[in-house]
Amino acid sequence: MIDPIRNRQGELLDHTFHPGAPDSRDVVVLGHGVTANKDRPFLVALAEALAAAGVPALRFSFAGNGDSEGRFEDATVTKEVEDLGAVLDALGDQRRIVYAGHSQGGAVGVLRASRDPRIRVLVSLAGMVDCHGFAVRKFGAQTPGASLMWDKPECPLSQAYMDDMAALGSLADVAAQVRVPWLLVHGTADTVVPIEDSRVARGRAGGEVRLVELEGVDHVFTGDGTARMVAEVVPWVVETLGGLGEG
Repeated sequence: MIDPIRNRQGELLDHTFHPGAPDSRDVVVLGHGVTANKDRPFLVALAEALAAAGVPALRFSFAGNGDSEGRFEDATVTKEVEDLGAVLDALGDQRRIVYAGHSQGGAVGVLRASRDPRIRVLVSLAGMVDCHGFAVRKFGAQTPGASLMWDKPECPLSQAYMDDMAALGSLADVAAQVRVPWLLVHGTADTVVPIEDSRVARGRAGGEVRLVELEGVDHVFTGDGTARMVAEVVPWVVETLGGLGEG
């Protein structure tokens, strides 16, 4: 069990823990993408498969998303990086932590892993690298404060979000600061975050990196995409953790 997790603003972050082997000191933290939450089916499937392989997993929703406290309008990538830090704080120093982030949650992982040594292994699932480009493509024609992200009533587009994405720009240079083992899994049919983002990350990564391109798979791993993604991630995580030192 994990105690209640609150971010720096005091907002409660909804989470679900999947126990693995009783003596495991590892945990995979799973983060979602923009306008989503911890209960995306492919994240649940991945968490369950990791636990079945003996590796505990923790799914959580960033503040303002799902059942977590906070306002969606305040949910920027920069704030979500701090939310992830709160999750790492709650896990304590006795865990070897893997972070696996989907889409915008992938960008969160790059930023956190580049500066936080508690993340020992990184996984990006259709991970975002060109933050500004994404915001312009998907929401550039909309009006912050008046428009909705993908017509979702619970997801108003905020100026804070657009400003944060513009300030972040591309994370290509940040990727060069990631020194931990890094797996990127991306579908070639992704129309939300182009696979080129993962190719750029692979080319700029500062440490051991592997890119798996899933032919014909979309952004949310529809159909057999989930099983194909899980089949790549779980064995790689188990093998990579087995090769880590104890420190």
